[in-house]
Amino acid sequence: SSLLGFEAYDITEVAGADSLYEAEGIIRESEDNASLLFGCPTYYSTEGSSQCIRAMLYLVTVHAKAHGMERPVILAGRNAHKTFLSAAALLDLDVEWLFPDREQGYLACCITAEQLEGALESCTLKPAAVYLTSPDYSGNTADIGGIAEVCHGFGVLLTVDNAHGAYLRFLPESGHPMDRGADLCCDSAHKTLPVLTGGAYLHIGVHLPDLFCGHAKQALALFGSTSPSYLILQSLDMANAVMADGGYAPSLLATAKRVESCRQRLAACGLCPMQTDEPLKLTVCPRGYGYTGTEVAEHLRRNGIECEFADPDFLVMMVTPAITERDLDRVTEVLCALPRRERIPECPPALVKPERVTSVREALLSPSEVLPVRECVGRVLAAATVGCPPAVPIVVSGERIGESAVACFRYYGIETCSVVKE
Repeated sequence: SSLLGFEAYDITEVAGADSLYEAEGIIRESEDNASLLFGCPTYYSTEGSSQCIRAMLYLVTVHAKAHGMERPVILAGRNAHKTFLSAAALLDLDVEWLFPDREQGYLACCITAEQLEGALESCTLKPAAVYLTSPDYSGNTADIGGIAEVCHGFGVLLTVDNAHGAYLRFLPESGHPMDRGADLCCDSAHKTLPVLTGGAYLHIGVHLPDLFCGHAKQALALFGSTSPSYLILQSLDMANAVMADGGYAPSLLATAKRVESCRQRLAACGLCPMQTDEPLKLTVCPRGYGYTGTEVAEHLRRNGIECEFADPDFLVMMVTPAITERDLDRVTEVLCALPRRERIPECPPALVKPERVTSVREALLSPSEVLPVRECVGRVLAAATVGCPPAVPIVVSGERIGESAVACFRYYGIETCSVVKE
């Protein structure tokens, strides 16, 4: 008997099914099809962009060591996903952080090409790579073209966490990082494409040395299960046909226009949607309307609508062509039905740049204990135990927790921290 209805497709490495990390048959053919669609060598992950982030950094490490860097340094945007920290710990990478010029909240790190150039000029040791998140959780996108030009001028690789932007390749003018000059990139196919949860891509620049494609499967296998999900692989394969269909790009464009119309209607209501660069993300800043993002999320939930993410400052909704015009009209009507209240003046507490005490690796691999945040002042963070979404740490492993960090933890509802045992 069938419990869920898809058991017949839940296969393993039987004859004819190929093997993900030794692909030479149907999986290789499917990845070749995906490579044609994305215009660069593309490899499948069944464990999300997390697996791809670790694989990207492994490839950077191997390349750096081949060029005499004993312990590679990564220059990373501060709003990196917590998977970046685990990868840095596992690979023993040194991390230098890029902070924006002005306070943007912990989800954003809008670095310009000029700021990056200044940061690279001031580096004592040339980094092996720059690592950015674009689009970020709110929908901000970086100037990948300008940043790539700066990176390549310094002989540094540009790696991009594009988890939320797989669909950008298929807009009338591609906004995908690989088309803008990135060297390595990951996409969470499951976030914006018709792919099962866990399906993702690792992309490698066509101009990179053979080492990168030659080690790609080894890199993914190092961090992946020996039992990858064939259900996810089949959905990745079927998505190729969807993206190759001549109607897919027009449907994306039509959806983007519907999202922009929704954004304009929300602005007319006073709900302050952000003007993000990502066309299919709808981010609302409702404090000026008298509500926190979490309050608006509860209002939506009571009306049968679930958002992607909410915190005290923002409400984030991700839209795909599967969301119809009627669906977006319903979202708009429910949001605009909220009675306007007095503006909430409170702003997120400013975070003083934390002091680095140890490396990410040393902190994550040290004995630790979990304490209430009020008892953590002066202690060193061990693991960045933040949930997903958004999985962006406020303080990173190896940094000392100060009073301003505790204020931020409380503001965002974080009640405990994992700290290094003294």
